[in-house]
Amino acid sequence: MAEKIFIGAAWPYANGPLHLGHIAGAYLPADIFARYHRIKGDEVLMVSGSDQHGTPITIRAEQEGRSPAEISENYHQEFVSTWQKMDISFDIFTKTETENHKRIAQEFFLRLLEKGHIYKDYVLQPFCPRCRRSLPDRYVEGTCPICGYQEARGDQCDHCGQPLNPADLLNGHCKLCGTEPQYIQSEHFFLALSKFENELLEWVRGQRHWRPNVYNFTLKYLEGGLKDRAITRDINWGIPLPIPGYDEKRLYVWFEAVVGYLSASIEWANSTGQKDKWQEFWKGKCRHYYFIGKDNIPFHTIIWPVMLMGYGGLNLPYDVPANEYLTLEGRKLSTSHNWAIWLPDFLSRYDAEPLRYMLSVNMPETGDTDFSWSEFVRRNNDELVATYGNLAQRVLTFACRQFGYQVPHPSDLDQKDKEMLAEAEDTLLVSGRLLDACHFKQAIKTSMGLAQKANQYLEIKSPWKVVHEDGSSAATTIYVAIAVLSCLRTALYPFLPRSSQRLSDLLGFDGEVEKNGWQLHLPQPGQQLKPPEILFTKLDERIVHEELGLLEKNRMS
Repeated sequence: MAEKIFIGAAWPYANGPLHLGHIAGAYLPADIFARYHRIKGDEVLMVSGSDQHGTPITIRAEQEGRSPAEISENYHQEFVSTWQKMDISFDIFTKTETENHKRIAQEFFLRLLEKGHIYKDYVLQPFCPRCRRSLPDRYVEGTCPICGYQEARGDQCDHCGQPLNPADLLNGHCKLCGTEPQYIQSEHFFLALSKFENELLEWVRGQRHWRPNVYNFTLKYLEGGLKDRAITRDINWGIPLPIPGYDEKRLYVWFEAVVGYLSASIEWANSTGQKDKWQEFWKGKCRHYYFIGKDNIPFHTIIWPVMLMGYGGLNLPYDVPANEYLTLEGRKLSTSHNWAIWLPDFLSRYDAEPLRYMLSVNMPETGDTDFSWSEFVRRNNDELVATYGNLAQRVLTFACRQFGYQVPHPSDLDQKDKEMLAEAEDTLLVSGRLLDACHFKQAIKTSMGLAQKANQYLEIKSPWKVVHEDGSSAATTIYVAIAVLSCLRTALYPFLPRSSQRLSDLLGFDGEVEKNGWQLHLPQPGQQLKPPEILFTKLDERIVHEELGLLEKNRMS
């Protein structure tokens, strides 16, 4: 029976280009999950957008001498281009600078305020005496009081994930000039997280299907006690408060950004001419999934659920399959030290599918994983080209040459033929269960395992050796191999949509793979085949040295 599936992917800050860590952490797993459920026949709504507010944008704007609006719109357009090139299939990718988002975020604020879940209080606001300005949280850096990380920000420690306030930092200093800030009292609005502590704790304890890292982090955080957090900031870039007397304050970016999941859904419904359709995903029976990096866990398992509980009548998250970090050549990715592979740069030289494969088979689901250029080349050449691509090439070439560009008629199946077809059926069953549980790495390994077994099956059967002596046996072998390829075009579609569609076309199947369902479609004898094409291109091993040199050059610049 078809289900409704809502997928929210983290909203990237529009202050710089996307890098491999972003794709591996949130966007590729979200896309894999969405494509799987679409091919299953489920109704999917996958949303995200550019986070155009907050201090990351104002910092970049000050560095470049441009306006925050100009900076954020420039990177928003770049994001849209990147999603297209990476085949990330959002139903809507919007931005926080829309009138729709502004209205929904303000309405959300007012609803919580009216219900008594938001109140006014004073907070210590950092002020830089040298810059002579109030400092938003991210303009203050220092040592995390929890884990000792020396480059923690005033809103959160990227090392341990702990949300912070600027005054919590040890050795705090202004990011712009290095001066120790002074602290002055400033009136702000607070979200009463503490009111929901017991309700939230009970709810979290029921989410045992969450990944252990997400569940344990959230539980540990809650057991330490929830503290109310300010949801406004003294900044002139962002969404104004919808009440008079606070012209210099804006909604804190983490508060209004998570509301973006809802506002994007409403915008999508309006754009499709079904203005109430969003309610089916937010008020009806629907599982909500949020794909994020581990630094965003508390915002999606604690703060956003509290906001939803306080608002009332909206679906809570079903799962938050947060990924760990992707490292690069054994070192932590660092945008400040330019130790990263930027997506626009990568896609200007290489195809998206080898990257989708590499990041899928090496996804940081339960622990940090590493991207290296040597492993990228090896997996492309040994697995995509030599295992999967070569299987398709040899089968289609032989079928076209020996059977007149048609699927041959099989004779009686022997034990090995039956076992191979059963393996294909089982692959879809097992990989489907893994995908449904957000175990993407194991799912793609299961599917590639089928390609390896199919190559072994062909070696044993050797149809090219027996075709002139026993044509019916060779025909049966090729028929079974084409059936396996039919399975692989489905099983690998969530990961490799472009090559899966191309293979489907070569095999003579009509229409889009996504419309064919998550099932094994046996080829029809006599089905017309197209001349074989190369699915994947072998990479020259010399690029490893070249790319490593480029990485070091960028780091030193």
